[in-house]
Amino acid sequence: MKIIFACGGTGGHINPALAVARTIQTYHPNAQIAFVGNEKGMESRLVPQAGYEFYPIHVAGFQRKISVKNVFRNISAARKAVTSGFEAGKILKKFAPDLVVGMGGYVSGPVVRKAHKMGIKTAIHEQNAFPGLTTKMLVKHVDTVMLAMPAAQKHLPEREYVITGNPVRPDILNITKQQARARLSMDDQHPFILSFGGSLGAECINRAMAEVMTKHWNTGKYYHYHGTGKQGWEWMSKHMKDQGVDFAETSMLRMTEYINDMDLCMAAADLVVSRAGAITLSEIEVQGKASILIPSPYVAENHQYHNAMTLQDRGAALVVEEKNLNGVKLFETMEKLLADPVKMEKMGKAAKDGAFADANERIYATLMSLLS
Repeated sequence: MKIIFACGGTGGHINPALAVARTIQTYHPNAQIAFVGNEKGMESRLVPQAGYEFYPIHVAGFQRKISVKNVFRNISAARKAVTSGFEAGKILKKFAPDLVVGMGGYVSGPVVRKAHKMGIKTAIHEQNAFPGLTTKMLVKHVDTVMLAMPAAQKHLPEREYVITGNPVRPDILNITKQQARARLSMDDQHPFILSFGGSLGAECINRAMAEVMTKHWNTGKYYHYHGTGKQGWEWMSKHMKDQGVDFAETSMLRMTEYINDMDLCMAAADLVVSRAGAITLSEIEVQGKASILIPSPYVAENHQYHNAMTLQDRGAALVVEEKNLNGVKLFETMEKLLADPVKMEKMGKAAKDGAFADANERIYATLMSLLS
């Protein structure tokens, strides 16, 4: 069995593909699995680190915002759209896969499209409630389309879809709140707030959380861990120091650039405050957490807003749009919610009810059905 995954751009596309690859190898240890991605993308580092063969291609996404710089970027992207098809063909002929799976990002387009033309079995997986441009382009030209969220169907042409949920890392699935709190040396009396804006960080969340954490400083009311992201670490570290906040003096508050123990923190949390990326929401759902979601307005098709609203509409989350966000509003929203444990419990249950804890298995079964 030989399978190629095409994905890239963000960890939100790459890590789910790696999770599916691991699931396949659990059942088929001798399966040959390779990845195709952008030579300059995160995938070029993450995939080899995970032990899989990586084939780079030259591909770029189109810029929607009109500017002189973006005109030249789009000309370059158009050229690469042509050459990437030839590159994909060479890789497919060399590896000779039985199946090609697109897991998101514009890199999926030329690889899956070429595989379809070559008569290779193909499948794509859409993570978001509002499908991306690549999915819309490929949906009529693949054997199977998997959707993480049922809401995505209303934005796509009529055909048969398989609802699978989003793949979630096993370390998120296999730990309880009590186990996580014990490993983090937390008691059961103080609520735990987990906040972050992604690996790069979100300036609006960092600025609002700087106010919130200053208010939480030395109150002893909550545990609060915040991930600033790469772009926010320097500013927030200086700002908090200027505010007289010394994280070394308390075990209740923690601020890091990147939350390396996300599995423990997510499991231990009572309230999560974050962006609304598809994989983050899936992890919130499988762990059954109440959340305050601040969707990024800068992503394609504003898909984070649509993702977040699927949770708010069923009572699992509160959505605060970035244009309405400030430290005072966020603090008041958090305080009101934390003061109502009954509501938080209902939100957590609503989140759990929408979870696909078996998403990895669903995707595995769907892919194997194409090879039977």
